[in-house]
Amino acid sequence: MSDDHTQVQEFFTARAADWDTRFPDDGPAYRAAVAELALSPGSAVLDAGCGTGRALPALRDAVGPSGVVLGADLTPAMLEAATRAGRDVPGQLLLADVTRLPVRTQSLDAVFGAGLIAHLPDPAANLRELRRVVRPGGLLALFHPIGRAALAARQGRQITPDDLRAEANLGPLLAGSGWLMTSYVDEDARFLALAVRQD
Repeated sequence: MSDDHTQVQEFFTARAADWDTRFPDDGPAYRAAVAELALSPGSAVLDAGCGTGRALPALRDAVGPSGVVLGADLTPAMLEAATRAGRDVPGQLLLADVTRLPVRTQSLDAVFGAGLIAHLPDPAANLRELRRVVRPGGLLALFHPIGRAALAARQGRQITPDDLRAEANLGPLLAGSGWLMTSYVDEDARFLALAVRQD
C-alpha cells in the first residue's frame, strides 16, 4: 500500500498490456463474486479500481440494459487495455481516483472493488468515500480472485497480522467507515467480503 498515486500508476502502467494474459482463468471467479451482490435489473453499480474491466461484463449482465455500470481507474493504461478488450461497451470507463469520485452522493446501488483495498492510501477515509456514493442500504463487495494465503504465496511473502483483509481487521475497518460486513470468505479460490451501507 502506498499513499503515492504516482507509484500506483507506475506499477499498473508497467503491467497493463499483459494484465489479462497473466490471469486468464479469473473470469468465473469474477462472475461468481458479482452474482453474490444479487443486483437487480436497473441497478447502478461502480467497479472501483476497475483495471482492465474484467468485472464489467458480469456487472452489465446483472443490471441489464436499463442499469448503469461505471468502471473507474486511476491508470490510463489500464483503461486503454479495457477499451482494447471491448469492455468499454458493457460499462462507461472513467479516469478517476476512487478516493475522490466524480459521482453524485447516494447515486449508486453497489460498489465492486477487485484487489482494491491493498491500494487505498487511507483505507478508512477511502471506504467512507465509497459509502458516500452508495444509497442507504447499498452494497460493497471487496473481492480478489484468490484468497489471502494463495496471494501471499504467489507474491513470495507471508501473511502478517496487520493484513487489512484479515476478518479481524476488515470488519472493524468497515464498521468505522459506515459499512456493516455481512459475509466474509477467504479460501484458496477466492476472497470476498460483502458489506452493507449503514446510516
